[in-house]
Amino acid sequence: MAQRVLVVEDEEDIAFPLVRTLEREGYDVAWVDTGQRALDDVAATPTELVILDLGLPDIDGLEVCKRAREAGFTGGIMIVTARAGELDRVVGLDTGADDYLSKPFGLAELQARVRALLRRLNAPGREETHGDPDGLHVDVAARRVYAGQTEVALTGKEFDVLSILVANRDKVVSRGRLMADVWDENWYGSTKTLDVTIGRLRQKLEGAGVGEKVVAVRGVGFRLESVPA
Repeated sequence: MAQRVLVVEDEEDIAFPLVRTLEREGYDVAWVDTGQRALDDVAATPTELVILDLGLPDIDGLEVCKRAREAGFTGGIMIVTARAGELDRVVGLDTGADDYLSKPFGLAELQARVRALLRRLNAPGREETHGDPDGLHVDVAARRVYAGQTEVALTGKEFDVLSILVANRDKVVSRGRLMADVWDENWYGSTKTLDVTIGRLRQKLEGAGVGEKVVAVRGVGFRLESVPA
């Protein structure tokens, strides 16, 4: 079954080439032109990837991204925008986006980014990794995380980072390895994106009452370790 991609773009002359290009790649593509329609669509229809413009007529794209994540959407979100500054990029990732593509861009680059993101989100996992059934455990095959019996909603990159840390519990995982394994080799953004992802992950684990935390090892990387009682 074809993977579904939702294009959220209010300018037809930009949206139509994107839709045609993605359809030629074999994706099931839908297009909406407002933020509210995007939120309604992902709530009603399973979607693997949202390509999201920020300059929408009703709701800013960053707010759409934030609301979608808060509502439990765990598919990929790629922000496409003319806002190219690093601050905007970090803010976008902080609201739950998985990738960020600045306008103007070539369709070939977009195709490559889409393939890379979907490949990471749908990569076959290692053997299922389980922790304490009453604590934090990760189902790699299903890409789901639980705190006890309660599921913790994570974005694609948050899940990828956590699954690596869980597989190496109490060991330090270098920043370089996390960047190489979780972000595409074509990623040219700041490594601050890793810190943003780690920060969101910490908040979600703490909010779920997980008895483990992600600890920074200065100048090296990160380690998942138990919180002392």
